[in-house]
Amino acid sequence: MYALCPETIDDWWEVEALYDLCFAPGREALSSYRLRDDVPAVSGLSMVARDSGGILAGAIRFWPVRVGDVPSLLLGPVAVHPTRQGEGLGGELIEASLNVPEAAAWDRVMLVGDAPYYKRFGFERLEGVVMPPPTNPARVLGRALRSGAWDGVVGAVRRFAH
Repeated sequence: MYALCPETIDDWWEVEALYDLCFAPGREALSSYRLRDDVPAVSGLSMVARDSGGILAGAIRFWPVRVGDVPSLLLGPVAVHPTRQGEGLGGELIEASLNVPEAAAWDRVMLVGDAPYYKRFGFERLEGVVMPPPTNPARVLGRALRSGAWDGVVGAVRRFAH
């Protein structure tokens, strides 16, 4: 059993260490990280999962981006500690975070990932949504948080600016 809570500033270094453990060296060189530079994660949506002993088991973050001129959420990274993988915690983090009240302020969410895995959470390939290179277009996926939210939304994904 895990306690899922919004990520706080006190969790930051521990979450970064988990991401370093779970992802290849140089993860911050990926194009999706350029969209996150100097942009704070979305408060209330980024979450951590801790076991009964308070040990970090998983984490998920969300970032604001624009697709063309349309505000959207960018999910990622989501990571589960290697000793906790296969328990469904990644899916629990995805669903729980998209069902908190803060998610109600958003209409759509996107990510770069494996379609067969994310399809079970309602994500499908986004045609006409272009992540910065060298992103494989087949891995650009989206989920409407409101019916029809992705209808007609196309363009380059860029950093969020108010």
